[in-house]
Amino acid sequence: MDLSSQIMKIAKNSPNYLSFIVIAIGILAVSSSSLIIRSAQKEVPSLVIAAARLSIAAIILGIIVLFKNKNEIKLLGLKQFFLLVLSGIFLAGHFATWITSLEYTSIASSVVLVCSTPLWVALLSPIFIKEKPGKTLWAGMGLTLIGAVVVGLSGSLQITASGPVFSGFKTVDQSRALFGNFLALLGAWSETGYILIGRGLRRKISIMPYTFLVYGSAAVVLLIIVFATGLSITGYSPIAYFWLAALAIVPQLIGHTSFNWALGYLNAAFVSVALLGEPVGTTILSYIILKESPTIIEMVGGILILMGIYITSQAKNSNNS
Repeated sequence: MDLSSQIMKIAKNSPNYLSFIVIAIGILAVSSSSLIIRSAQKEVPSLVIAAARLSIAAIILGIIVLFKNKNEIKLLGLKQFFLLVLSGIFLAGHFATWITSLEYTSIASSVVLVCSTPLWVALLSPIFIKEKPGKTLWAGMGLTLIGAVVVGLSGSLQITASGPVFSGFKTVDQSRALFGNFLALLGAWSETGYILIGRGLRRKISIMPYTFLVYGSAAVVLLIIVFATGLSITGYSPIAYFWLAALAIVPQLIGHTSFNWALGYLNAAFVSVALLGEPVGTTILSYIILKESPTIIEMVGGILILMGIYITSQAKNSNNS
């Protein structure tokens, strides 16, 4: 029995503990995303970064799948293959719309809207994948959403002697802001589709073929967008390509793949809530690596997120008992 089979056997016998460890690793890995992107954006356009991130990840996975899982891919049915490609399209849509939204609206507005993903997942799970969130999960999700919004707005909220001053939603061109807000909401809806389809497929398809086909499909879509907009994927410095490779390996291959693995054992609503742990991890990494101390508002939001994730995990535990 190989290592992956042993891990899957352990997961089936005790899904909570192992899955939560994988979720924690995933949160830490995806938390590095914004720090790496910040370095890459000094030279590389955002859409090129997204396309390179998924392309490199798909190439690495493709090599593994070629030697270990090619027979499994051959056995996929037409419906499964279609859903895998559709999931990749949703993932590409998430990256493309959310990143682009930042060019039209404020960061605060974009973050608030894209953080609504767990809400849409919870609302649609009973319809599409027959998973109905309980009251405890709703409570934990609500607390996590509030924490995510607090962290997202922290950069636009200042505490002064005369009271709190907030200017995050002020924009010069309201029509541009409205379009940007719509793009951010599309980003949330796209991520919702990605998670819901993944929950359905991961119970039947092993992690390597699943992620290879999903990331590969997303990469193709993003590369088409990059070429259609006249952007170039060449001509950058070696350090820029280093950051692109790091982005593909750490937040994408380790981070996103950890969440996709967990979708085989935990319900979609919980996984979508756990994804909101990213701001907490980013704050911790920023403090360790960049010596950027979190504000009081960020710490309050982070505590709310962690409390929400804990409450949601308890709801999952009760479901499994």
